[in-house]
Amino acid sequence: MKKNKVVIFWFRRDLRLADNRGLQQAIASGYAVLPIFIFDSDILTRLATRYDRRVDYIHQALHAMNVTLQKHGSTLHTYSGVPLDVIKMICQEYDVQGLYCNGDYEPQAIKRDDAVQRDLKEIGIPCYASKDQVIFEKSEVVKADGSPYTVYTPYAKKWKSMLQPAHYGQETIALENFYKAAFQDIISLETLGFQKTDLVFEQPQLAIDIIKDYGEKRDFPALDHTTRLGIALRFGTISIRKCVDFALKNNETWLSELIWREFFMQILYHFPQVVTASFKPKYDAIEWRNNEVEFERWCSGKTGYPIVDAGMRQLNKTGFMHNRVRMVVASFLCKHLLIDWRWGEAYFAQKLLDYDLAANNGNWQWVAGSGCDAAPYFRIFNPTAQTLKFDEDLLYVKTWNPDYGQLLEAPIVGHEFARARALQAYQAALQDK
Repeated sequence: MKKNKVVIFWFRRDLRLADNRGLQQAIASGYAVLPIFIFDSDILTRLATRYDRRVDYIHQALHAMNVTLQKHGSTLHTYSGVPLDVIKMICQEYDVQGLYCNGDYEPQAIKRDDAVQRDLKEIGIPCYASKDQVIFEKSEVVKADGSPYTVYTPYAKKWKSMLQPAHYGQETIALENFYKAAFQDIISLETLGFQKTDLVFEQPQLAIDIIKDYGEKRDFPALDHTTRLGIALRFGTISIRKCVDFALKNNETWLSELIWREFFMQILYHFPQVVTASFKPKYDAIEWRNNEVEFERWCSGKTGYPIVDAGMRQLNKTGFMHNRVRMVVASFLCKHLLIDWRWGEAYFAQKLLDYDLAANNGNWQWVAGSGCDAAPYFRIFNPTAQTLKFDEDLLYVKTWNPDYGQLLEAPIVGHEFARARALQAYQAALQDK
């Protein structure tokens, strides 16, 4: 039987049909585009719970795309398994003229994609990866000598100087060019071994009422005046180009946050060792206390510091934590309790809806002092001072600490004692290094 000629478009961190660079390239090939998504079993089996809002978010986003494809006589083909095995199986079913996708820059993703490209090359199928989840990738923003930037400010300055309208121009996708097929539902959560959660997927929106005064209000957690687009950018349900275009027109501070995202991505790409090691190797000499009982109290939001406990309870209940509070709770773990930043990074990886390896790793190392930042290690957040500055009326604290004022938990450690202990531990590790 004659096989149908197609090109595959493999959705990964780009779960949208609008302004998708790799998808546009697949359509421009002239062949019918077979849209696929693979629930990667290597990733799913590592998740700590079967009630994972991120899996549900992906599932609902795929369903929304599938409904749109149905209107154009096509359907999204979903699979579960090891990506290389699934793609090889598809190549046996169709006469595949090429595999298209958008680039992914995490170490494990690079390893996965290299394996797919290598195997498909052996059977004569070319692979094409487009730049889509960032404005500038890999080594596009580098120093004059070609080396990567390791400090944000000069990176951001160079990034802005290079930016042209073509970098954030958005493309219209011709939805008529997909492979025609009978509509089929995507794999159920139950088949994947996961449960339905309380998350309700909505198409991400850029809200001018938040962006216009983002710089003035973003640090006050009770105002909830952040974009909440972290998960959308993580899974690509919104285009980075659309976000940058909006930021350029409306708010410089938010643009800086988008640049931070790309800064950490290029750090991870150039220095993949940061996944398990300190960016500044000498910081791996710190003698962490790693008290498991105290770590559990931090995880549970029972440290006796109201803003820390509120943040952890918000995270545990919702999968989200306000960014200012993230810095406070992370500093508390590393500096007050002297618990390895990797423990906190791993816990956030389990819980955060918007978990992104590059940003999570970069921000934890920033707080710990071990990362690519010029700030000194003795930057230690005082939770009480942070509360007075950013939650003076205790609106955020009381929202997530319904038992506030009953003093159910005594402070796990005194601030001045903890600060002195942290400085001593850091100085001991860093002297003569």
